[in-house]
Amino acid sequence: MDVVAKPDVTKDGQGATAGDGHSGGRGGATVHLADLHRRFGETRALDGLDLAIGAGELVSLLGPSGCGKTTALRVLAGFETPDKGRVVVDGADITDLPAQRRDMGMVFQSYSLFPNMNAMDNVAFGLRMRRMGASARRRRAGELLELVGLSKQARQYAHQLSGGQQQRVALARALAIEPRVLLLDEPLSALDAKVRVQLREQIRALQTRLQTTTVFVTHDQEEALSISDRVCVMREGRIEQVDVPAQLYANPATAFVAEFVGTMNRVPGVASERGVAVFGREVAVRGGTSRSAGARVDVLVRPEELSVAPSEEGSSVVVGKTFFGAVTRVSVLLEEGATVQVDRSSTDAAALDPGMIVTVTVTATEVMLADAPAE
Repeated sequence: MDVVAKPDVTKDGQGATAGDGHSGGRGGATVHLADLHRRFGETRALDGLDLAIGAGELVSLLGPSGCGKTTALRVLAGFETPDKGRVVVDGADITDLPAQRRDMGMVFQSYSLFPNMNAMDNVAFGLRMRRMGASARRRRAGELLELVGLSKQARQYAHQLSGGQQQRVALARALAIEPRVLLLDEPLSALDAKVRVQLREQIRALQTRLQTTTVFVTHDQEEALSISDRVCVMREGRIEQVDVPAQLYANPATAFVAEFVGTMNRVPGVASERGVAVFGREVAVRGGTSRSAGARVDVLVRPEELSVAPSEEGSSVVVGKTFFGAVTRVSVLLEEGATVQVDRSSTDAAALDPGMIVTVTVTATEVMLADAPAE
């Protein structure tokens, strides 16, 4: 199988331009969702969404319920027709092409296996629809079941398989037809935590090996950050930011992205001439601020950007701890009534007991302000 290189990702994470006529070949296709609009009554599910995906790239659509991520996937799959905009795959406009002619594989949240077929026949179903010979179908289905680690379950029916095994059969069925684009619609949400982690790692390994262009829809930020080449954060039918996971976390473009991706504290601060004063320390504001000096503001700070220490003169109190192995998250009640999360090494956190009076300081050199000023 030809290996297709990952697209170059520019500094702002936008990646290679899709829809330029370059084909990903067997390994994957370029995709361009161009200025998509879709309304359902008064609701704008998609409001000018524009996203380019490189050949062989795995991009996650991440956002809260109702942000438009599933609608975008359904438009790409051909199950929804946009009110405006185009779907371009390998430079060809397929907006009006029916779903069955788009050469895409899809895995749904519900496994959608045929209950009257065993795992082998489920995987081979798409090949039978394409009129592949029986022996070739069995050989290809067997290869895919081996690829997802289910060779021994080939003759078992859906009710004889666990949830994780059923989802792997659904994945093998989608991959059997060698789709140009693989679409995954929250495929792991119905699984327990341990199986979910194992299966997402397997999906990523398979996608990397096969170099299939993949669009993964999820509301789980941990899934998106761990599995993706790039993550597209959506809000109210629009894109807030598209970037590689590390940049999305470290350099969010908006306050919405900052608070949606990862854990974020809102702490009280006061705008100053050079930035913002928070916990008695003046810190620069990313992108600057138009707030007048002396104005009360809400400052966004991640748990690892705060420090906490016992102090008889402190005005905050430890109210709880959560052990995560090498790191412990300490919950601290501030004098103003807000509770913040502070990540410390578990060795340091061992000395911080609930009820202890502490001081909190900010260690970040730059912070963001929340969208709205404090009351």
